[in-house]
Amino acid sequence: MLIIGTLLTCVGVLVQVTVGTPSNQRESGPGRGAAGPVAAVDLDTRVKEFTSRLTENGGYRAPSAEDRAHLADGLDALLDGDLPRATGLLDAAGYRARELRDAPSGRRFTELADASPARERTRGWGRYYLPADAPLRWSAQVPHPVADRHTERLGVAAVRRCDGAALLLAGAHRRSGEGDAADVAHRRDTVFHAVAERLVAREVPAVQLHGFAQDSAPGRDAVVSSGRGDHGREEARALAVALERRDRSVCRAWTHRCPLAGRTNVQGRVADEAGLPFLHLELAPGMREPGSAAARLTAQALAEVTDRWAAG
Repeated sequence: MLIIGTLLTCVGVLVQVTVGTPSNQRESGPGRGAAGPVAAVDLDTRVKEFTSRLTENGGYRAPSAEDRAHLADGLDALLDGDLPRATGLLDAAGYRARELRDAPSGRRFTELADASPARERTRGWGRYYLPADAPLRWSAQVPHPVADRHTERLGVAAVRRCDGAALLLAGAHRRSGEGDAADVAHRRDTVFHAVAERLVAREVPAVQLHGFAQDSAPGRDAVVSSGRGDHGREEARALAVALERRDRSVCRAWTHRCPLAGRTNVQGRVADEAGLPFLHLELAPGMREPGSAAARLTAQALAEVTDRWAAG
């Protein structure tokens, strides 16, 4: 199948592109959320308000297998353009889909969120943003919002820059709930993981954003890894080069013994099993401070990789 259209690239230039879909790849169209007017929002502000409520003592309730299936199936239905089926599946899990326009970037997203704000704070299953104005090409994943300070803000910056991006945003502090129940990067029984698995089934590459305390990797600005596998090695090299070209110190996990290389990350493992690129990016505090020059450099470097995915 060929799709011919006009897409906005990461650098903001309108270009004509022709994308060929491999015969074994399931095409994912724009995720249509709901009929009616599209609400104009500032996605960064919206995400900041959502994550401001997440604390170590906040709520988290592990979802049932049925809830995970309803939400993942609802996401699939949205991407397949079947709004009635998607609405029914999401409603069964207490979620709803809503189309939003991010006013600063002009991009449109379909937001999947808990239908009840009060319940959202006690369940903590997360919010998920699908591209509503372009085919799905890649995802930015934020498994530890607030705990890895400002990674949620960097996730917004990443999906604003490039076409076809989904944003997966965990809905609880990683230390919420019992034990490690809310640590979605290391649990397979979460809504976050169920959504990530469905994107893997659609052959969607991903970058997962993390943050480290400065003393965890002294002298380093970033740790770049392809996780457990090597399928994202080319993209990992490109990201490391892009950061180093901006005078950042990078630990390359495939050539050095780096801390925090993400080899036990369960989303990375699923991507590896499917032969898909998965980038695990750990950043020092200064590299993710909103509005800072270093954070802008981080977003620019990341875009050099994700614009390849956005082009299809």
